[in-house]
Amino acid sequence: MVKIPSFLKLNRDWNADPNAPEPGVAVTSGTLRLSFYLNDMAYRAEERQRGQLTFLDCQVWRLGATNDEGWYYGQCRYSRLAPAWGEFYEVMDGDPLCGPTDWRQIGGAGRRHFLFYFKDGTFECLAADWSFSRIAAT
Repeated sequence: MVKIPSFLKLNRDWNADPNAPEPGVAVTSGTLRLSFYLNDMAYRAEERQRGQLTFLDCQVWRLGATNDEGWYYGQCRYSRLAPAWGEFYEVMDGDPLCGPTDWRQIGGAGRRHFLFYFKDGTFECLAADWSFSRIAAT
């Protein structure tokens, strides 16, 4: 029996820039850092300030296709399930590895499935935990 995933929204008082978030990934010893420009139009952030999500004990990750247009046209496996585009979620239940074939192995043992929809792509990872921080604008 296939479980239908549910989604827990994790970003409350911040979000990525809706037009040009420019996500970047850095991996060090099972820790993955995902940085991106913050949305300073709708949330408290300096202009061009970056946010950073840190994922501990990361097992696999991907930053790939399905942009906002693809999501609205139903081309994403979660298009009809996730509450909204452009948010950061934990995917509860369901098979996190079904669908994409571009997962990158890191080697950690984390199993929580995290999903972030950016303007021009989708980020996913399996990790043990996450935290958010702001990086000072330069």
